[in-house]
Order: sequence, then structure tokens, then C-alpha cells
Amino acid sequence: MRSTEITPVFVRFSTVQGGAGSADTVRDIRGFATKFYTEEGIFDLVGNNTPIFFIQDAHKFPDFVHAVKPEPHWAIPQGQSAHDTFWDYVSLQPETLHNVMWAMSDRGIPRSYRTMEGFGIHTFRLINAQGKATFVRFHWKPLAGKASLVWDESQKLTGRDPDFHRRICGRPSKRAIFRNTSWAYNSLPKRMNLNSILICSIRTKLIPEELVPVQRVGKMVLNRNPDNFFAENEQAAFHPGHIVPGIDFTNDPLLQGRLFSYTDTQISRLGGPNFHEIPINRPTCPYHNFQRDGMHRMDIDTNPANYEPNSINDNWPRETPPAPKRGGFESYQERVDGNKIRERSPSFGEYYSHPRLFWLSQTPIEQQHIIDAFSFELGKVARAYIRERVVDQLAHIDVTLAQGVAHNLGFALTHEQTQIAPPPDVNGLKKDPALSLYAVPDGDVKGRVVAILLNDKVNAADLLTILQALKAKGVHAKLLYSRMGEVTADDGSTLTIAATFAGAPSLTVDAVIVPCGNIADIESCGDARYYLLEAYKHLKPIALAGDARRFKALLNIDSQGEEGLVEADNVDHHFMDTLLTLMAAHRVWSRAGKINAIPA
Repeated sequence: MRSTEITPVFVRFSTVQGGAGSADTVRDIRGFATKFYTEEGIFDLVGNNTPIFFIQDAHKFPDFVHAVKPEPHWAIPQGQSAHDTFWDYVSLQPETLHNVMWAMSDRGIPRSYRTMEGFGIHTFRLINAQGKATFVRFHWKPLAGKASLVWDESQKLTGRDPDFHRRICGRPSKRAIFRNTSWAYNSLPKRMNLNSILICSIRTKLIPEELVPVQRVGKMVLNRNPDNFFAENEQAAFHPGHIVPGIDFTNDPLLQGRLFSYTDTQISRLGGPNFHEIPINRPTCPYHNFQRDGMHRMDIDTNPANYEPNSINDNWPRETPPAPKRGGFESYQERVDGNKIRERSPSFGEYYSHPRLFWLSQTPIEQQHIIDAFSFELGKVARAYIRERVVDQLAHIDVTLAQGVAHNLGFALTHEQTQIAPPPDVNGLKKDPALSLYAVPDGDVKGRVVAILLNDKVNAADLLTILQALKAKGVHAKLLYSRMGEVTADDGSTLTIAATFAGAPSLTVDAVIVPCGNIADIESCGDARYYLLEAYKHLKPIALAGDARRFKALLNIDSQGEEGLVEADNVDHHFMDTLLTLMAAHRVWSRAGKINAIPA
């Protein structure tokens, strides 16, 4: 790996449960697949936004997909897992619980792809020039920090802007770079015990960063969009079997299954075996193979020999000799002993320690969100016995979690359930801050969006200060009004409206500013009032200048103010610095206990 090397990449983000056209912001696992066009061929890192998966064995993948997808008799629900067949499967298959915990957390509803982590899921080998191998897991760390939607936002966006995540990615021409991400891995050191080595092969368990820190080794910059959605996004063929010299597989059973299934999938999805010749899938380095003919063949071969060895064409093409001669691919050499049986190791059988570590690592706000998510999903399950079985599984993770969900579903835990002993710690670890979105503040405000609610005769000087401060930090401003067109400022200048209050709802922005001016102009506007109420309910920073402070009464904020509200007679640098600091925390979490009565 050369520090000065720049490798072109193609990335596809996706949801899992819904079909084409389902909303972006549903609660779901997100696909995070990256294609590296290296000098030695294609390397595909086919990952998700969670470091683990629902199942251990690839043979169970059809069952899992059948359970989570829309129910066959009526083809609903679309884009969500809140239905009987999924939770029936979860209640009977406890190995799913770890990834279910991630899906029910705020990670299941990311704010944007800019603020979403990515993981390679599987354990790979990195092999150095001496042929020595190290187990690694790959990570993507967003430089904008980690952030999520809140559940009410997620639900409303499915109607107000179902293409929200894709729309953000679709506007880069004026925003330049829309995602910066660190590429990283954590490697398993020799001092780790056998249990940790076994975890390398178990896809429902993770290697805690608290025990094995992540090493950042590069940066990915996404700076343009595809030119044609179908030709590039839809026809991209990601395959975990596409690796390059220096990287190799492990005996991860789920990975071994994917190595087979992805070839089969691409043949059926893209019409034949020549999917690697589609432009988006072609390596940028020279390549040869012995394939001939088949549907959608694009290469025109002039070599009369498509076999090896041959004397007709000087025994060409030949595979590149492995390192150190020519640097070609060579599988890692290892001794393998044991009986070949279809049976799981006992190490696969402990299902609750890792979900518990994830639960205990969350902040109190995140824990409440997990309880609320389970309650919502199970509230959609028609069969009571399925709800009760899921809660029983949760009791094996943490009794407090199970009690919270059971209470919301209208029943109590049995005495036996309240006495269930907690599972053992993961390698003596009770918490890992890296598993929480908000335990350790991170990221900056670059790329965020602030709504400026304009009014007739808005203070032009204040507005200029606002726009300059936001631009200096890479924050995008949206000028909103009750109608489209223009608004006249107090100095006679005209301002072009980007959208209406209803057309660009508070769901799509990160903070709201109301500059001073003719406040009566928007005080009587229901859309403007609702805008502020909804932003307040979703824990977003709000800044009020001059007469706009009258909106404190609408928000039921007393004269003492609150942490998430910035107010002043006029906009100055302190006013803007305070707002930007609040935005860096993503949400005003201290407000969470005050919003239940807000009718928005």
C-alpha cells in the first residue's frame, strides 16, 4: 500500500428489504459496496453499515430473505421489517439478535450517507511481501461524524421526500465533495486468545474496537455521481470474490457461501457470464481470460487458442506468476486439519453477549430509541405469541430492555424472565464507545444544511453575516418563504427564494435560523409556525434574532432560554459560533424530555 497512490472507486449505497422505488429513510440495513479499480485488477468490498450479519451460515440466507421480504400473500409491507414473518424468524433464530439490535438502533435510520459508517463484515487476510498473513476487518469511518435521523423524521420523510438520501447525493455539482471517508481496518494481534480468533469466522459477532483499535490507512473521496443510473448503478456487479494480490479469504462460512452465490446472482441479474465486460465492471488494467461467446459478449478476441497449455499462440495468455516473480495472485498457504462435518463449533452457540455489549455501549437516549423501535415493530405483529417470544429473547440480552418493550406492548415479564442471568462479558469488556453514535462526539458541520426562514423586510446586514459564517464552515443555506419568487430585504435588495416552508420541510435540514425583520409576516403563517415546532421536536438547534424571539412562546421556552436555542438582538459572530457548535453535536439531546407534548 503506497501512501501517494490514488485509486478510482465506485460506491453503491442501498437498502435491503424494499424493492425498487421504496423510500430511502426506512429502518433497514444499508448496503455499502465499494469497487476499487486497482493496477492489479478489481477489488470489491461488499459491505453494510453494520459489522455483523443476521446469520452464520450462507445456507440460511434464503430463509432469512423470505422472512424479511414482503409477505407472499399480499406483497406487503414494503421497505420495513415490521411484520409477522420477520419477527417469527428472529424469535426462533437467536443468532439474528446482534444485527437486529443494530437495525433497531439509530444506525438503522442514518441521517445521510455522509454520516454513516461502513463495514466489510467478513474477516480477510492481509498478506505481506514475506507471505505472512494477518486477520483484518475493514471499516469506513465518515469524516463528517456519525449521525442518524430520529424515528418521527424517518417516517415523515418517506412521504415528504422518499428519495431523501439519494437526492443529497444527487446535488454534488454545486457542493463539490459530498462524502469524505477514512478507510481503516482492525487487525487481530498474535496476543489475542483463541476465542477472539474463532470470532473471526463468526459473522454474528464483532471484534470490539476497544480491544483491537482501528488503524486508519487511507481516505475515500466521493466527488461525482454516475452519468447514467442504469448503465452504472444498476449494472454494477459487486462480488466478494474479486480480490487482488495481498488480500485473501478466510474460512468464514458466510463468506464462502457468498463467493458462490454472487457469481450465480450476476449471471441471472445481468443476463449471462460476461457481466465483467460491462464498462462499469471492467478492470482498468489489462486482463485476459479463456471465456468465449455467451450472451452480451463485448470483447472481440483474436487469439485462436482459448486453453492452457497451448503451442498455437506461444502458450498465451498465461496467468501472472505469483510474487515475488511478477506479483500475481497466490492463495495463502496454510495447513488444515480436522474432520469435514456439517456441524457448528460450540463457539457459534452463544448468542447474547455481543448484543448485550452493544446495548450497554449506547447512551441513555440511544437505549430509549432501541426500546421504542422494538415497540413499534412488534406493535405491527399480529400474533401475540411472536411478540412474547421476541421479548423473551430480549430478556436474555438485558432485563431492562425487555421490560421497556414489554411495557409498551401491554404485558409484563414473568418472574422467571426477570431472574435471567446476564450473559458473560465479551473478553471482559462491558462497554465499547465505538458502538455508540453519540458517546464520543465526532465530525464537523461541513455539508450540513441550515434553513433561513425569511420575512418581508428581513435585516440584510444580519442575513449577510449568517451567510458568510455558514459558507466559511462549508454549511449550505436554504432561503425559505411562504411562496416562491423573491423577497425584498430592508435595504431594498431582493433575495431569491430556494423553496417554500412546506416544500423544503424541517426534516431536510439540520438547524433553523429566523433573522429579524417583519416577523408579523410569518408569525401568522401556519407553515412557518409548524416548521419551528417540528424542528424543535426533532431536537434541532434554533436561532432567533431580534423580534423573532417572540417565537419562544410558540416553542414554550421560558425567559431563561435553553441550551438548544440561540437568541440575540442582532446576528454577530458569537451568535453564529454558538449555533455552529450546537450543530456539531448533531442534536440537542438535553431537549429530549421536553418534546412529548408538541403537536408536530
